[in-house]
Amino acid sequence: MSGFSSSQVGLALRVVDVAVDVGRAGGRRRVLHDVSVDFFVGEFVAVIGPNGSGKSTLLRALAGLVPHEGVVHTGVGGCPGPCDIALMPQSAQLPEGMSVAEYVLLGRTPYVRFFERHSFRDHAVVADVVERLGLGGLAGRSVRELSGGEAQRVMLARVLAQQAPVIVLDEPTSSLDIGTARDVLDFVDEHRRGEGVTVVAAIHDLTVAARYADRIVLLDQGRVRAVGVPGEVLCADVLSQVYRSPLVVHRIGEQFVVLPA
Repeated sequence: MSGFSSSQVGLALRVVDVAVDVGRAGGRRRVLHDVSVDFFVGEFVAVIGPNGSGKSTLLRALAGLVPHEGVVHTGVGGCPGPCDIALMPQSAQLPEGMSVAEYVLLGRTPYVRFFERHSFRDHAVVADVVERLGLGGLAGRSVRELSGGEAQRVMLARVLAQQAPVIVLDEPTSSLDIGTARDVLDFVDEHRRGEGVTVVAAIHDLTVAARYADRIVLLDQGRVRAVGVPGEVLCADVLSQVYRSPLVVHRIGEQFVVLPA
């Protein structure tokens, strides 16, 4: 946690009464119910909740990838576009026949006009991101030859190359070992602090969420159950109800550890 205070910064993204239905006509069901949340410039927000609680759906709604009721708009008003929000999905199919550098360059696509090529600046941004993520030695390698941890860092590099003020990450450490997962989140957090971007991340591990998040959004069956700083949201009674399993929360200094009871 960074000691972030929303009263000292501006609004990055506002979500008002967002609802999402899935399924075909006649068999549609609502998976997200009237979600309203404000996200502020420069903060790290963790979205938590059990499987099926609507985490991925909410993130996709923020990025404009699913039809929804309600409103999502930027802090200055208007619907966000591809230059406003960069999404790293939970699992992405890396394209065949594309190098790491070429894949990361896709993050610059929103800045390229029709029938134009990527600019010198686009390539410079990609080179910088690739180097910062320790991927310089892999730039020419096919994305299909990467390990799980390497692929995750390459997908993150594409997101960072987009240079959007809001970064949305869906389970960014899924399938990573503990050390690699920590390296990825440390890098994201350092980037957030250095660039002043807003990070909204669905995180499965509650202890990890508490470590990095300024605020936490707890979802339960498609509804917001709680929003606040980790000390407000990570309540053993509430978490046990939402996760349908007894949990305990230990506080060690400024850190929270959530374990099965």
